[in-house]
Amino acid sequence: MSLSVAAVVGLLEAAEQDTDVAPLLDGLDPADAERITSGVRRLRATSDRLRRRGQELAALFSSARELAELRDVDELLARLVERAHDLVGTDVTYLSEFDVGSRELRVRTTLGTVAPSFPGLRVPPGMGLASQVVESRRPCWTARYDAMTQAPHDDRIDETVAAEGLVSLLGVPLLAGDEVIGVLFAANRVEHAFSPEEISLLSAFADHAAVVLQTARLLARANAAAEETRRAYGELARHVEAMERASEVHGDLTALVLQGGDATEVAGALGRALRCRVTLLDTGHLDGGVRAAVEQSRRSGRCVPAGDHTFAVAVVAGPTLLGALLLEQGAVEFGPVEFRTAERAAQITALLSLKQDALAEAEQRVRGDLLADLLSADADRRAGAAARARARGIRLAALRSLVVVAVPADLRRQAARALRGTGDLIGEHADHVVVLTAGEDPAAAARTVHAAVARSLAAPVLAVGAVAGDDLREPVEQAAACVRVLPALGLSDAAVTTDEYLPYTALFGPGEERVAAFVRRVLGPVLDWDAEHAGTLLPTLAAYLDNRMSPVATGRALHVHKNTVLQRLERAGELLGEGWQEPDRLFRLTVAVRLARLAERP
Repeated sequence: MSLSVAAVVGLLEAAEQDTDVAPLLDGLDPADAERITSGVRRLRATSDRLRRRGQELAALFSSARELAELRDVDELLARLVERAHDLVGTDVTYLSEFDVGSRELRVRTTLGTVAPSFPGLRVPPGMGLASQVVESRRPCWTARYDAMTQAPHDDRIDETVAAEGLVSLLGVPLLAGDEVIGVLFAANRVEHAFSPEEISLLSAFADHAAVVLQTARLLARANAAAEETRRAYGELARHVEAMERASEVHGDLTALVLQGGDATEVAGALGRALRCRVTLLDTGHLDGGVRAAVEQSRRSGRCVPAGDHTFAVAVVAGPTLLGALLLEQGAVEFGPVEFRTAERAAQITALLSLKQDALAEAEQRVRGDLLADLLSADADRRAGAAARARARGIRLAALRSLVVVAVPADLRRQAARALRGTGDLIGEHADHVVVLTAGEDPAAAARTVHAAVARSLAAPVLAVGAVAGDDLREPVEQAAACVRVLPALGLSDAAVTTDEYLPYTALFGPGEERVAAFVRRVLGPVLDWDAEHAGTLLPTLAAYLDNRMSPVATGRALHVHKNTVLQRLERAGELLGEGWQEPDRLFRLTVAVRLARLAERP
């Protein structure tokens, strides 16, 4: 057998171009022609394998270059799956990531899928072909998934595979050392037996994908560690800054205590240190959410939220609530150190308030003793009191008004405390609280005193004002007498002056029992009749006297007929006896009726 050079060249070209070689073998022995044809086929298959291997290596090298330039993990995994999909030539290619904690596989990247339930699919531990790959750490495949018996099935996974139309599947593990971190799958929608070359190629891409996933995990851990380090450093820096602020405000508060500062200065120092607005609240200005927050702080002793970026801390001394500090967060974010600083400031505020209260109480006792001496019957005590007043800078001649306040005995001290700042001299005297002030108008002074005490006690308060003279005893006695008479007139919560009720105090002096006795002596039968019947005689007498004893005018005032008025007056005359309209008896009757009507007022 001999071939020409041209025939050999033709055979090589036919092997490369995949054309028929039979025309080139004419004239040869059939056995020789068959051997040459088989050799050309082998050469052509080898050439195809080498070409395919070259493409595979090029794809793997390209993946390696992209891996070296790793930026976006998800994008790179998608590129790897895409190249594996193109080279293996299956219908679907996807990558599942393995969670060591839950031992679940979750589909992370897919190509060629159409069912919406497939991306993100989770495979429970021990289920399906994927779990078999994880447990064996080697490639596993099946030509028909629905007929697979080497691994247990899961209904949800089977439904998803059926929805996607997958029949044959190949899975290869993604290994990082001895640890499985995922599985790379190639799947067809027809029955297919996977060749060793396909398994080897997919395994090579799985190795690259494993490097990507492991690198991503290491980067995530490194980033988390770096972020934790940054966070810890920031927290440390913030803590150091907070401690410096706390030290600064501690120094300022200590200086305030030593220098005799007040609560307002404490609030200012706290606001400067924490760079926030601080409001000092007294117990009379707590409402809504602020009141609830202050009560919670009072119970816990802590600084508590009172609204958006607002916090409250109660100022307490034992069981007594003295007020609160309200902080509105500003440039500094509040943390444990800031809260503790606010709580210390509240304690300092309480100490300063107690100190100021103690000084005020001492001053109040001195002034109360001074007032008691001024009202003493002993002339020497009064003279000595005047000298002490001058020594304390009190000009007695400038005190133009006085107010006598009637409150229950157990509330007098609280009433005197509530009156601080409303007068120059305040003290208890003869079962009342007495206030001396420089105000020219006793009525205005009485209203001011009444408002201050009523706001503090939330109870009925009777305040009687009078003009202060050189001798304070007489106006105080007149005001005290008025205080005793007014309840009989139906007044127990009011601000009045002695001049307004001078006729009554002149008539009855001290003692409301005398008022009641007088009214009973003059009007007893009428009052008894009204109590047993319709109660119309006393109102008729009052209207009759108010309308100049005119029956017609009285009827108009009462909206009744004149004859009705005459009938009632006749009945009243029978009860009062003859001569009830004589001048002397009429005067006493007029006063008694007026007192009785005043006593009826609520």
